[in-house]
Amino acid sequence: MTALHPTIAAVTARIIARSTHSRAAYLAQIRAARSAPPARAHLSCGNLAHGFAACGFQDKATLKAAHAPNLGIITAYNDMLSAHQPFEHYPELIRDAARAMGATAQVAGGVPAMCDGVTQGRAGMELSLFSRDVIAQATAVGLSHDMFDAAVYLGVCDKIVPGLLIGALSFGHLPAVFIPAGPMPSGIPNKEKAAVRERYAAGSASRAELLAAEAASYHSPGTCTFYGTANSNQVLLEAMGLQLPGTSFIAPGTELRAALTGASTQRALQLVAAGEDYRPIGELVNEHAIVNAIVALMATGGSTNHTIHWIAVARAAGIVLDWQDMDAISAVVPTLAHVYPNGQADVNHFAAAGGTQLVFGELLRAGLMHADITTIAPGGMGDYTREPRLDGQRLHWVEGAVTSADTSVVRPVAAPFEPQGGLRLLDGNLGQALIKLSAVKPEHRSVTAPAVVVDNPAALGALHAAGALPQDFIAVVRFQGPQANGMPELHSLAPLLGMLQNQGRKVALVTDGRLSGASGKIPAAIHVTPEAARGGALARLHDGDVISVDGNNGQLHVHVDPAELDARPLARDTTPAGQSLGRNLFALNRAVVGRADQGALSIHAGPLLADGAPWPFGEVYPASAG
Repeated sequence: MTALHPTIAAVTARIIARSTHSRAAYLAQIRAARSAPPARAHLSCGNLAHGFAACGFQDKATLKAAHAPNLGIITAYNDMLSAHQPFEHYPELIRDAARAMGATAQVAGGVPAMCDGVTQGRAGMELSLFSRDVIAQATAVGLSHDMFDAAVYLGVCDKIVPGLLIGALSFGHLPAVFIPAGPMPSGIPNKEKAAVRERYAAGSASRAELLAAEAASYHSPGTCTFYGTANSNQVLLEAMGLQLPGTSFIAPGTELRAALTGASTQRALQLVAAGEDYRPIGELVNEHAIVNAIVALMATGGSTNHTIHWIAVARAAGIVLDWQDMDAISAVVPTLAHVYPNGQADVNHFAAAGGTQLVFGELLRAGLMHADITTIAPGGMGDYTREPRLDGQRLHWVEGAVTSADTSVVRPVAAPFEPQGGLRLLDGNLGQALIKLSAVKPEHRSVTAPAVVVDNPAALGALHAAGALPQDFIAVVRFQGPQANGMPELHSLAPLLGMLQNQGRKVALVTDGRLSGASGKIPAAIHVTPEAARGGALARLHDGDVISVDGNNGQLHVHVDPAELDARPLARDTTPAGQSLGRNLFALNRAVVGRADQGALSIHAGPLLADGAPWPFGEVYPASAG
């Protein structure tokens, strides 16, 4: 076995040390929740009768007998989201697969699934980040009936998978298997789509042209094919061993996809406490698995959103992960994939060139991933270098690619696209932030220019239309953090800034908001912490202040005398109040939400203290904990 890289070993060790008490408390709580199987045997007759009242004769007889496992299905199905529309018929496939094993399966509950692609630039984006926490709570509600011995989770996109994970970890004594839907077929080339967007931003393409390009990109059931948050979710789930190997990018509506759904069901039922291979999710998601996920994120140039989401996921398992850990991992993990927005290929091209099997194999052989984690697959991480095949009715796994079929898309560790990973931590007198380097050309990674300060993303477009933007500038878009307005994604700025950069102008973005997982090209210091609404330095900036965004050296600095900066009054958000459109329902979330670098949680995730109070994640832990 290859020795683990010393930096990966050191980061893992410090996460374990930092999490000692909270992880022990979490494990104690989930182990206490485990009861003699099956779970429903402990219900009263009235409870149980309610639980199977709607079932057919066969399932009702099985549930009455209380000797076989019952599988809960948590689904994010809706037929507006292309990525989730294929889930419509999964419950019946899962029920059939469970019956074939003498077991049962029931839809335990549904969770909301909103699409950032629909809400970009709209008021609904202010609900987006908080939807993750609602999904976690809805997952817990679905599992609360104590009817289930394991669960399968149907979700793909943005906040949905992190929310499902957080909810699943709150029932960490139950085995869990995630089942994806797969990507849609490739549409028009990404370069062509981006060009139409930028021409539209410049006023040289019509709305009809833009809509035709977008409709040719997003055109059928399945996940959008760029490497944004949805597809990053799938890679990270495999890196943690929570999906069957090689299942992420199998197209929906195929026989192989259906066979894998059945196999996922069977595997979930094999992992229950009544069997001989009990593998609860709370024990699988340990510090090693979390590190594997971050390694995979960096190696593939994945979504910036996961610098928030995986901190929250880790906390749900009693693990304290931070941006410094991510930065240290990124410094030693090479970039092995170029998938849009980091390159021109999409995830279908990525899978054809070698996909996760090739990337994981390279990382394992280089000692950059933990090979010893327990996964839902019997053979651990070694199984994740294999890919599924269907020969007639026989589903089996074969060894995946060991060499790239297209080195413009996937490369080996020995000849990477870059020696470091896709993300970098920025630090300076404006706070801490993150920058995605994998999609930014080297000549654009460091920009020093005067600030153009706005409190509303739309104001930047208005300044451009008025010809009021300087030749070179750094757009400071503030009051976009979790507490201000729910931290919406600002992907709608990308076409404008990309067009200006194409003109030879030096531009960058500094914001306490988020960018889409599909964003790139422009150097962007995002998730700035502390945010402006919490009195961060962004609230003291003026137009014309010279700012440096230096991705090469990890610096975010405003060139203003410290005494002068401190003496300036804090600005107030000037954005006019808009229509509620549901935002009023999330006022409490905005009031209590944590910082971006702590997962931007508006709920408590993780263990509780003995008196039922939330665990105080931070530098100081209770002496009696654990």
